[in-house]
Amino acid sequence: MLTELQKRTAQAIVNIFETGRARGDYASVTLLPGDAGHLTYGRSQATLASGNLHLLIQAYCDEPKADRGDALTPYLERLAAIDLSLDRDQAFHAALKAAGGDPAMQDVQDRFFDRAYWAPATKAAVALGLSTALAAAVIYDSHVHGSWRVLRERTSREHGEAARLGERSWIAAYVAERRDWLATHSNPLLRRTVYRMDEFRLLIGSGNWRLDLPLRVRGVRIDLASLGLPNALADGGAS
Repeated sequence: MLTELQKRTAQAIVNIFETGRARGDYASVTLLPGDAGHLTYGRSQATLASGNLHLLIQAYCDEPKADRGDALTPYLERLAAIDLSLDRDQAFHAALKAAGGDPAMQDVQDRFFDRAYWAPATKAAVALGLSTALAAAVIYDSHVHGSWRVLRERTSREHGEAARLGERSWIAAYVAERRDWLATHSNPLLRRTVYRMDEFRLLIGSGNWRLDLPLRVRGVRIDLASLGLPNALADGGAS
């Protein structure tokens, strides 16, 4: 079982991929041309097209401590309908950015992304018999970024099951398969994200399967200070 510090470190790696910050950017509003997810928001970039943005904003508006729920409640019906005109609704974007500074929104995002991405990722790791922090980070990244099942099945088909190969060999094979898939994808936006796998290759090459701190990802230092954690968590308990 991972420690709380290992969990936070794994999530920080993906936060850096998504927003460039170890703790993530809770107010980040992004719209990239050609992105199938359309408008994305928050620490781990919930997407409009998937319906996750609606679920996230609904959870925030339902939070009694939300300071800016009234500003976002009028958008709930359009979010539920996956109204793509929200991509260009500047008033909505401004409301999202303002809400990102609310501690209640930050708490809601932490709980939402744990529920929507971290919990399924750790369940998938356990199902494959994978237990290291680095394996959890790789699988979590794929749940956030997408297409985990496709690449999991491809890796097992082409290289063998994790139980036979062993955890480290299977994860290395998975990262290689995912990098090739990203590099040759028809969507140019996905081709630009091969850096995610390159960073995991560096971590694999360093042998840092425990995700011991400090470490650097895309030039960003991850340590207790950047995670906003007390020194006591250096020996952390199980998460």
